[in-house]
Amino acid sequence: MPTSTALTAAGAAPPEPLAPNLQARRIGIDTYRENVVYLRRDCPLVRAEGFQALAKVEVASNGRAILAVLNVVDDARMLGECELGLSEETWAQLAVADGAPVTVRHAEPPPSMWALKRKIAGERLGADEFAAIVRDITAHRYSKIELAAFVVATDQFALDRDEVLYLTQAMVDVGQRLEWPQQQPVVDKHCIGGIPGNRTSMLIVPIVAAHGMLIPKTSSRAITSPAGTADTMDCLAEVELPFERLREIVREHHGCLAWGGRAALSPADDVLISVERPLSIDSPGQMVASILSKKIAAGSTHLVLDIPLGPSAKVRSMVQAQRLKKLFEYVARHVGMTLDVVITDGRQPVGCGIGPALEARDVMQVLHGDPGAPADLRNKALRLAGRVLEFDPDLRGGDGFALARDILDSGRARITMAAIIEAQGTRGFDWRDPPLAAMTHEVTSSATGAVTAIDCERLSRIARLAGAPKAAGAGVDLLHKIGDPVASGEPLYRIYAETMAELQFAREVATRASGFRVGDASDAGAAGEFAPEF
Repeated sequence: MPTSTALTAAGAAPPEPLAPNLQARRIGIDTYRENVVYLRRDCPLVRAEGFQALAKVEVASNGRAILAVLNVVDDARMLGECELGLSEETWAQLAVADGAPVTVRHAEPPPSMWALKRKIAGERLGADEFAAIVRDITAHRYSKIELAAFVVATDQFALDRDEVLYLTQAMVDVGQRLEWPQQQPVVDKHCIGGIPGNRTSMLIVPIVAAHGMLIPKTSSRAITSPAGTADTMDCLAEVELPFERLREIVREHHGCLAWGGRAALSPADDVLISVERPLSIDSPGQMVASILSKKIAAGSTHLVLDIPLGPSAKVRSMVQAQRLKKLFEYVARHVGMTLDVVITDGRQPVGCGIGPALEARDVMQVLHGDPGAPADLRNKALRLAGRVLEFDPDLRGGDGFALARDILDSGRARITMAAIIEAQGTRGFDWRDPPLAAMTHEVTSSATGAVTAIDCERLSRIARLAGAPKAAGAGVDLLHKIGDPVASGEPLYRIYAETMAELQFAREVATRASGFRVGDASDAGAAGEFAPEF
């Protein structure tokens, strides 16, 4: 959560007098991780201070101060003349009662603005400069416009490997850290994303935890995808766990599946994600810093990293995959983390469901050994779990896969997952009859043949247009995979949406291009130039 700052600090000179008091008013506007306040244009303070729309201001009340962006209101029905409207984010951070006195004044520019301007100009930054920028990001001293400038600059002027290391270290330093004394190794698994479904972490965590290894899995919500691990786990259990509760669950059950933002493990990353999401930016440097900073903050010492490779994945060539692998390895080595990078087959979605509830169903089918469980999700999860288990110094190299399979098939993973769900707060999810959105549309094949290619990016977009992840029951349910024979008119997948408008949006995009290619069976099934490990 964004931090607030005290009005005075020990040994500091008293601040300049603030402008005359206003009254706080909660106006119920969601500004998504940005502090925004509202004043009427005819408010005496606006004229006296020369405030303009989008000005950055300092808002104070009852010994707390935060920085916010000012919006100017012309409608007298919205606010009183001497009222300060607070967005939901601002209200939560300032923690005041309706009608409480508040003061507003011009905010000083962020101390790191000079460093941000250097990066916008394409210059290389050092460790101290990244530390200053990240401190200001965490303290919400930057507006969304300024944050967007930083995100775009680090994307356009690619960070070199030392800059990525400095950014990673800076992001770790501003958050809380979980520590696990006398517990070694502390393991984790992460995927860089870009492949719909692919919910392997929700199988790996109970497998590894059942073996007795610590795996404190903290995940993000979706950035540009139809579901993140936290979104999918949220169908099964509470994921917004306080720092201490997260620690207790891991100590008792050896693992968890939680949203990292609630535990404030890497608060700067959560702010940056709020800008990256609408821009659909996920640059390599930001990706490495985001992933590794959260793993370090969670106390992990060993990590298996999944890089899917495919024509519609985030990484689309082996050269690009190897370059990213080396960048992860360089940063991990310098922060003292043991890293095993695995390049996997990213030519198509993993599992059948795309969207939180559909993906949760797939996971539970695998855990319960259901005959209809997606075999590709099961096999990939077992292979990755095997790699994680081989971090155990008492396990012989190469034995991990067999051990993971035994833990899953024996039911130990299912029992462990049930315990984790109960500890985090069960949602009562029925995987046999999942709560899917009521409106559906089937997309059919226009030809007879075999499925030769599936566009992951296209299917992700269709699932998002259908309402995922905001609507947990929305998304896409795949009925065929690469290599499957299909007849003309046969359904390829089913779209689920909560509203007719969302269903129509998704249907129109699917009609223009379904995301499936159907052709000669000889063109299907070969990894070809991608040649992933599995």
